[in-house]
Amino acid sequence: MFAGPIQDLIDELARLPGIGPKSAQRVAFHLLKATPNDARRLAAAIVEAKEKVRLCSECFNIADSELCVYCSDDRRDRQVICVVQEPPDVIAVERTREFHGLYHVLQGAIWPIEGVGPEDLRVGELLDRLQRARNGGAPVTEVILATNPNIEGEATAMYLARLLEPLGVRVTRPASGLPVGGDLEYADEVTLGRALEGRRSMGGPQ
Repeated sequence: MFAGPIQDLIDELARLPGIGPKSAQRVAFHLLKATPNDARRLAAAIVEAKEKVRLCSECFNIADSELCVYCSDDRRDRQVICVVQEPPDVIAVERTREFHGLYHVLQGAIWPIEGVGPEDLRVGELLDRLQRARNGGAPVTEVILATNPNIEGEATAMYLARLLEPLGVRVTRPASGLPVGGDLEYADEVTLGRALEGRRSMGGPQ
């Protein structure tokens, strides 16, 4: 145990994902060695991100305005939507340079063990979005279910496929090449790009 403020800093850092007690201690002492200006700049960046970053009203990706950079880009193909679990997955797909449509971020995956069901995700908003596009005369023709290739991601993809099939939209899933049990954000761009190119149908219109 260290003096009060130092231990408080270590405890707060240890609450971050992927940082254990020892890593938190190393980061804390690194910050103590930083100049006061560096420390203030880091603190200001955290506060600014917390205050200004919001969810896009259309796709629920992170944004600093009403719409994210992808939804507000008129050059994107609005007939194709790539469904992902979390905002970092959007960046993973963008790195492939193979996808030029829009996104929909579920903000998680179905995980009954943790009490996470479809009602806890942005599933209803996805269905509303597809209906609005159809009513507006520019229906979405394909939905790519790019959830993680693990148990939770597969269960979520299968659930969504069953919901989307009656809507007459083509439902696909990235092809092999992604390791089973892994997370999308950790896949390299070549592997993920090839998986998107070779995506397979999950039912509905071919």
